[in-house]
Amino acid sequence: MTLHPQAKALLDVLNLAPEVPTEDLVHHDLRSQYAALSMPATAEGVITEDRIIPGPLGDIPIRIYRPEGAGITPVVVYFHGGGWVIGDIDTHDGGCASITAASKCTLVSVDYRLAPEFPFPAAIEDAFAAAVWVQENAGELGVDGRRLAVSGDSAGGNIATVITHIARDVGGLEIAFQLLVYPTTDYEFTSDSMIDNSEGYLLTTEMMRWFYGHYLNGDVDAVTDPRVSPLRADDLSDLPPAYIITAGYDPLRDQGNAYAEAMAAAGVKVELVHYEGMFHGFFGLESILDTAGEAIAHASAALRVALAVE
Repeated sequence: MTLHPQAKALLDVLNLAPEVPTEDLVHHDLRSQYAALSMPATAEGVITEDRIIPGPLGDIPIRIYRPEGAGITPVVVYFHGGGWVIGDIDTHDGGCASITAASKCTLVSVDYRLAPEFPFPAAIEDAFAAAVWVQENAGELGVDGRRLAVSGDSAGGNIATVITHIARDVGGLEIAFQLLVYPTTDYEFTSDSMIDNSEGYLLTTEMMRWFYGHYLNGDVDAVTDPRVSPLRADDLSDLPPAYIITAGYDPLRDQGNAYAEAMAAAGVKVELVHYEGMFHGFFGLESILDTAGEAIAHASAALRVALAVE
């Protein structure tokens, strides 16, 4: 297994920056740095609208992406990555626009509450409430609420799949499909990928510890909660069909692969797509990495098939 040349060239540049020990990191500073690295939207034929919707403990900002000239479309509810601590609808604007353009689906990006100001389970509560709101207001949004998918990258992938568990167990939300991009599925630090890819590939194992520390706020019992570690859920049956992306040089690779295998063993229809030469975070970098554009195109094609886009 070798890094894709474009991935290696980018990482060589990123790794020139001085490394800041996790104990010296300040979440506000990291949010600003992450925002500065985000890719602007380049997709054409997409109309955006920012709105505020009610949440369980206050307003939730959302950004709606619509294919220009489309009629009633399926809808994808998207949750950004960033370890539950950083990121927002602006940092993932480019990727969301690209998915909308390629899939011909309306996409709703959710600005859920972040830790440490709002630790677990605030993000999950906001995400579920937002998805329910989208489905209940489908007519006003111009979407078909029966063809609703959830999606997200990294921590957002965790959030997306966790709400499929809640929807199955509690009801109140019908989810037709889940698109998970290198999702966090287990609180673990001992897998081969956590060890082999511990540093040098953008996301580090120590950063994952830092993210979890802020998200769980010292709640040691939460690490086994399936809302944190969905791979540890007692029952993975009767979940929506899934399309899961993993990357070879990602600390989260093995848990993403394991989640795909566990869901498939439970009878869920799963397509696992592995990008061997890529690293965590590649999916949103289509202007730099050719493979990112290919990944968005293939994932969007899966959305079109799963949601019967005409």
